Amino acid sequence: MIKVYKKLFSYVPEYKYLAYLAILLAAISSVFTIGAFYDMYLFLDHLIVQNNATNIAHYARTVVGFMMTGIGIYLFAGILTHLVAFRLETNLRKKGIDALSQSNFAYFDTHTSGNIRKTIDDNAAETHTIIAHLIPDNTTSVMTLLLLVLATFAVNLYLGIAFVILAIIALMQIKYMMGNADFMKAYMASLEKMNSETVEYVRGMQVIKIFKTSVQSFKALYMAIKSYSDYALNYSFSCRTAFVMFQVLFVAYATLVVPILLNLVPQAQHLAMLPKFIFFYFAVGLLYVTFMKIMYVFMYQYKGSASTEKIETLFDEMTSHKVANGTEEVFKNGDIVFDKVSFGYEEQKIIDNLSFKLAENKVYAFVGSSGSGKSTIAKLIAGHYPVDNGNITIGGKVITTYSQKALMRQIAFVFQQSKLFKMSIFDNVKIGNPEASYDQVMQALSLASCDEILDKFPEREQTMVGSKGVHLSGGEKQRIAIARAILKNAKIVILDEASASTDVNNEYQIQKAFANLIANKTVIIIAHRLSSIKGVDEILVIDKGQIVERGNHADLMAKGGKYKAFNDLYAAANEWRVS
Repeated sequence: MIKVYKKLFSYVPEYKYLAYLAILLAAISSVFTIGAFYDMYLFLDHLIVQNNATNIAHYARTVVGFMMTGIGIYLFAGILTHLVAFRLETNLRKKGIDALSQSNFAYFDTHTSGNIRKTIDDNAAETHTIIAHLIPDNTTSVMTLLLLVLATFAVNLYLGIAFVILAIIALMQIKYMMGNADFMKAYMASLEKMNSETVEYVRGMQVIKIFKTSVQSFKALYMAIKSYSDYALNYSFSCRTAFVMFQVLFVAYATLVVPILLNLVPQAQHLAMLPKFIFFYFAVGLLYVTFMKIMYVFMYQYKGSASTEKIETLFDEMTSHKVANGTEEVFKNGDIVFDKVSFGYEEQKIIDNLSFKLAENKVYAFVGSSGSGKSTIAKLIAGHYPVDNGNITIGGKVITTYSQKALMRQIAFVFQQSKLFKMSIFDNVKIGNPEASYDQVMQALSLASCDEILDKFPEREQTMVGSKGVHLSGGEKQRIAIARAILKNAKIVILDEASASTDVNNEYQIQKAFANLIANKTVIIIAHRLSSIKGVDEILVIDKGQIVERGNHADLMAKGGKYKAFNDLYAAANEWRVS
């Protein structure tokens, strides 16, 4: 657990001294609390045995004073740890945002935005408990146990021995109840899996209701619930005997120890032993509360440790396998060259020893079946992944010599499923160039054929995307995304799945927008509608990560190869009608 705290404190180095101060204060509060209990014993001893009225009032005031002081110091320690915990949560979320901005693009191929947000947000929240509550609770639990042992021995040797035996047996029962670390890790993982699958189930509720699907049919959720149920049941049964014995131990021990000790003490001393026995009962009760707190502490230590590990793993995965970046800021030209490039996802080889050149200011189309490597090549050009072998050069320089900002600024991506943020249309476009003026943004919107979109709304370019009553079709979102790319004015433009599924009017407007976007640029179109690429300068047919054909539409059709076969299939698909 010390390693976990060291990791967490590394995110709040300027606040960790507050945590150390809280530990000291929590220890002091335990001294005052046990001091109050010991003074209660002295109060009873003077009242019952010594019948000394002079000191009774003094001990009564001391008991109240010590107890109130202990509570006050403990509360102050809790305030300090909460300050540290809130700052830690904030810093972890900031670290998550920073890691996202610096993360490798490949990370987002295997992790959804919802999963990333949940991992950062939920696990940052989990760290709150182990800092805000467990630091003072851990300290008071340990100190209370030690001080109770000392106080009980100070009251009576035999009671002290009996108390130590009780504490040792109880600790053994607690250890048995806690289970091993591997089991708890698997238990927590099954709980997280069930929560994740439940969210997916709720998200798909509309489809589930339409098809009247039961939870048993939703296999992933059903298996997650079953797995968690098995772990929870096994954990409950494994703890059952130990927990019952733990409860019985305290009741039986407190019931039997006093009668046994009374038989060992002469009858004349029974009255003198009464305050000691009362203190012993107080001590046993406080020990029970302390051990229950220890069990609570252990549970949250497992959760806190797992949360810290997940956050650390997330940050490591985000920043690992990044493309090495240099300091060059400007492309000399838009020429793109692949020189014996190889690349694969983990064990799966996608591209092997691929070489080709794309000259600047020309329009190229990548054609191929799903999984042929079209999108992968485009992402390699944009610097999303580091290549395994070979070199990619842009403007005559290896891509790794350019800074990440240079690649982002001079390469524009337009996706079919365009992402618009919950802000005004104007601000969504301005993301392409934060330094652009109002007139430049409006010109980009006009060039992207967005005027009719703006005319739909009273607030025009200041219309908030996603607000009530604002509905944008997929094609309209894509045109706004094209306006963003026009404003960016990048040397290289990559159109991924452009216009693959839009209506006739939107496709016409999108094609007009494309014409303005691609002027005087190196353009790569990842084609799905073969009818839309007949006029490009060159078509590259890709199969299994290799360029198997290259040329314009007429040449490739005359060749009668793979491209012609694709066109024949495309034509046949377009002629198909419901009979």
